[in-house]
Amino acid sequence: MCIIFFKFDPRPASKNAYRLILAANRDEFYSRPSKAAEFWGANGEILSGLDLEYGKEGGTWIGISKRGKLAAITNYLEARLNPDAQGRGFLVSNYLTDKDQDSYSYLKKVSTEGHLYNGFNLLTAEFKAKQDVVCYYGNRGSAEPIHLKPAGIYTLSNSLLDTPWKKVQEGRRHFSSVVSDQSLSCDGLVQELLGVLNNEDLNSPDPAQETQGDGYSKPIVEALSAVCVRTPHYGTRTNTIILIDAEGRVTFTERTMLDGDISKWKTSSFEFQLQS
Repeated sequence: MCIIFFKFDPRPASKNAYRLILAANRDEFYSRPSKAAEFWGANGEILSGLDLEYGKEGGTWIGISKRGKLAAITNYLEARLNPDAQGRGFLVSNYLTDKDQDSYSYLKKVSTEGHLYNGFNLLTAEFKAKQDVVCYYGNRGSAEPIHLKPAGIYTLSNSLLDTPWKKVQEGRRHFSSVVSDQSLSCDGLVQELLGVLNNEDLNSPDPAQETQGDGYSKPIVEALSAVCVRTPHYGTRTNTIILIDAEGRVTFTERTMLDGDISKWKTSSFEFQLQS
């Protein structure tokens, strides 16, 4: 499970505004091996964490390249999973390393292969000097990917884009309040967004989420109703904030759990300029 809140505006009103504000949680088993965010790929141009699970090494959940390509994925909540399905994390890393296909063309190709994977939602984007583009495809929804309209706030959890689960609606309200505060510094904005991501309040009962989660135990579905998920062995283990300002400056902040211990966390920050 995961959740992503984001707002993008290709033409921010001032130099102090942002072309992209994105805040995301990765929810996973605490014991699943992974690598914290770092630069990798050709000439070290891609920034992301990496999955180290056997057979799925090299996949990721969210990342951005210096060339302005960004991708993020969430799983779709469903009771019956195909154990032989392909690893969904490669859908992100493959896009980030692809030098030929734009965001929509990549999703168009993925849509022809969606049946090979368990349920997922995939965002792909390009942030370039002349145009910013964000696209979405979910293999449990429409057969075609879509372009997202700019200047809107979007939420993506473990159903289709903007499905109004209570956790999504509550997190969206909190996120919207934070991003509308023009007085925040970059550091202040990051800290407020981390507060959005680490809200452990339960948003249950939620009939819509419970119906989709039919087959899971009631305590698990209830735990999944929080923006920040906490169970003894599974939950939110990485927060990621990505900001792109009007001048193409990227600030990437990752707060990640250490050693599967919810009391131990490391925060890393990276800054770089998008290549024109």
